[in-house]
Amino acid sequence: MSRWSAIVGYSLVGAATQLVWLNFAGVTTVAATHYGVSETAIGWLAQVFPLLYVVLSIPCGLLLDRWFRPALLAGAVLTTLGALVRLGAHFAWLLAGQLIASVAQPLVLNAVTGITGRYLSEKDRPTGIALGTASIFAGMVLAFLLSAVFPTAGSLHTMLVVTAAFCVVATVLLAVALRHPGHHAPAVAAVPQAIFAALRTSWADPLIRRLCLLAVFPFGVFVALSTFAQPLLEPAGVTSTTASVILLLNVIAGVIGSALIPIWAARHHAESPYLLVSLATTALCCVLLAFAPSTWLALITITLIGLLLLPALPIVLELVERRSGDAEGTAAGLIWLSGNLGGLLAATAVGLLVNHPRPAFLLLAVLPLIALPGAHTLRHRLATPTR
Repeated sequence: MSRWSAIVGYSLVGAATQLVWLNFAGVTTVAATHYGVSETAIGWLAQVFPLLYVVLSIPCGLLLDRWFRPALLAGAVLTTLGALVRLGAHFAWLLAGQLIASVAQPLVLNAVTGITGRYLSEKDRPTGIALGTASIFAGMVLAFLLSAVFPTAGSLHTMLVVTAAFCVVATVLLAVALRHPGHHAPAVAAVPQAIFAALRTSWADPLIRRLCLLAVFPFGVFVALSTFAQPLLEPAGVTSTTASVILLLNVIAGVIGSALIPIWAARHHAESPYLLVSLATTALCCVLLAFAPSTWLALITITLIGLLLLPALPIVLELVERRSGDAEGTAAGLIWLSGNLGGLLAATAVGLLVNHPRPAFLLLAVLPLIALPGAHTLRHRLATPTR
């Protein structure tokens, strides 16, 4: 029997992590003036999240495999604690709160496969993973909306209070939902040998290694495009306000796609064909932006990229859950680690080309093309026995 209340609680906490992460994405200049620091310092409030994720992803995945409920609840509590610490009046409090919440993020995001495996029946797990992942992207949308509702220096504190309240409610609801251990709660001895056996088992699976490699490219394109779309499109006459709207539509389309497309792909065993179409379409969109950038083309192509590319994450995570057995937290951690690493590398490379839009967009077109052979051979890997 499926316990959907656990998925609801998890989804709210997942959204909360992204809300805390991106609170200042739309008000960077205002926040810098308000706190008396540089815009670069405000930017680091977001950058600490992927940086720490790369370091903590695997350890957090191991913790989730051994002590799932305590580890997930610790992630929720730390997210809330970070949001509350940020209510202090000085930038130091803000940075401290972000660091606390960034430690919590891998404990929460790596749990998306574990929560479905423990609280949903097998037939409902693709839906649970799709909804859990979509809620993560929905948290990004909520962050952009809050920065639009509270755009001034005088309203920044109110924005932080609203965020903290959301985190508190989400954590309470998750704690209530996790009172029961779930119907699939592996009881494995929590000794170092057993813990690291989960990592060895996950990495030994050739399908999981292939999925890790595939995760690098969708993440990389999405992070780089989200970070640098505005300056790359500015020479084509796209204003910063319009670019913000385009990026918001990109994430909204990704939320919708992530909630619906992975369920369809799982039911029709169409994961590999879908990934091929998604990657090829993304490459084509980036080529069009390289040679014929305009406001309307950017609106259409970047929204289409969000709709088709972001669902690749829940599809990959569902395949990992299906494959990894009791090591799903570690395996999911490997996927998130690969994706965040791909995002950092792609964003760095595109950042070096930010004053040269055509080469930058062509680089973004090449990345998904590199992944096409792996997506094509994925169907043969999926034919091999799973757990």
